[in-house]
Amino acid sequence: MRHPGVSYGVGLAYEEAARVCLDRDHSSPVTISIRDNANEALAEASWVAAGADLKAAWANDTDATEAGASALALATVELLRGLVAIRRTETRTGADYYLDVPGTLTDDLETAIRLEISGTASAIPKVLIDRLAQKLKQAEKGASNLPAMAVVVGFAQTRILSADLE
Repeated sequence: MRHPGVSYGVGLAYEEAARVCLDRDHSSPVTISIRDNANEALAEASWVAAGADLKAAWANDTDATEAGASALALATVELLRGLVAIRRTETRTGADYYLDVPGTLTDDLETAIRLEISGTASAIPKVLIDRLAQKLKQAEKGASNLPAMAVVVGFAQTRILSADLE
């Protein structure tokens, strides 16, 4: 398992949701532009188009966007930083997952980074920028002294913004 903090079933659900979200505005493949702090990168995403069954299962746009964003956010931190989800966070930590290098034990959080994830279907760039700031504030207020970062996925924009909490 590439992300030990994400079960096979949860990962499959995230992948399904990402396909549905990407299908809203795009056909496979697409180039996704990524800004991680001050660094820019491009990544290609390819997927099998979602059928009617998946679209029906993920008809709730909010749920689909949240789950689909998790798929792309986890792929982003692995691609750009070499980090994987080692465990889901507890309530009130201000984040969704703990990240660390592959091979880290799931109960060893000494060097972990908290990851807060969000997504949007909006095509307006300012929405993505504002959401990133909001998610960084959420992580800052979390009941944890571990470092944190946020990743926001813009499906319509094929844009991902990522930043560390300073």
